[in-house]
Amino acid sequence: MTIDVLRAKLHRVRITEADVNYIGSITLDEELIDAVGFVEGEKVQVLNVNNGERLETYVIRGERGSGTVCLNGPAALKAKVGDVVIVVAYARMTVEEARGFRPVVVFPDERTNKLKA
Repeated sequence: MTIDVLRAKLHRVRITEADVNYIGSITLDEELIDAVGFVEGEKVQVLNVNNGERLETYVIRGERGSGTVCLNGPAALKAKVGDVVIVVAYARMTVEEARGFRPVVVFPDERTNKLKA
């Protein structure tokens, strides 16, 4: 038997843009992607702390060091600039693997979306 387990979490970043006319996805600063270990194109869940919305989309690399957190396409209608979100990815593993697994959790500066020193 396998279960879905939290693999990585970007905890509390602020939406910097919402572009409904883009094809879709969430654009994240490349530094944030690397810090948490997301993969471009990976399915993630975005949890909006301000309004309770939850959505699934995929990761696109944004400009390194920009602090960008941009919801694109229909997802842009689920949040507004300034909203705080949590971005999570899951992995499928056996129960035995899950018991010993520890997810990567990153806590950027919520105001700037920059990694804390």
